[in-house]
Amino acid sequence: MSGNEKREPLIQVQNLGKSFGNIEVLKDITVDIYKGDVVFVVGPSGSGKSTFLRCLNRLEEPTKGHIYFEGTDITDPKTDIDKHRQKMGMVFQQFNLLESKTVYHNIALPLILAKTPKVEIDKKVKEVLKIVELEDKKDTYISQLSGGQKQRVGIARALTTDPELLLCDEATSALDPVSYTHLRA
Repeated sequence: MSGNEKREPLIQVQNLGKSFGNIEVLKDITVDIYKGDVVFVVGPSGSGKSTFLRCLNRLEEPTKGHIYFEGTDITDPKTDIDKHRQKMGMVFQQFNLLESKTVYHNIALPLILAKTPKVEIDKKVKEVLKIVELEDKKDTYISQLSGGQKQRVGIARALTTDPELLLCDEATSALDPVSYTHLRA
């Protein structure tokens, strides 16, 4: 990129606020995040970190402010948020996996919902299973996995769509040190 070109933010947050009743959880957050950036949100329990992440893909509706993703105001009620969520991966703190389904089905779910051809689904699921080192658990039900294995399934699911933006809510909290080190690489 030459010195004359201006980088456009992948996501822009302008004066974001979120209240639950009269409790203000987020107040006037403004930040630009560029493709390739790694941003950490640090704070004590209950400080609004999860709420902030959930607002970024509108799983929580902000009370005020705007969020622009790839230049589109995703806080505009007319915006098809599902179209933009397809470019966002989310790793949840509490896993949010379907316990009665297999590892394969949980990882494939975003691709199934996007009506991706089965052959592509199989290829992508194999690829991400290798990344998270769970190839041998493909046909195992989520209810039979340890907490760390469930976390790795959540990470794999978030990676299946090759997201432009990956939102991680304490994504490594349930991982053992070896798995944490491997996934960071």
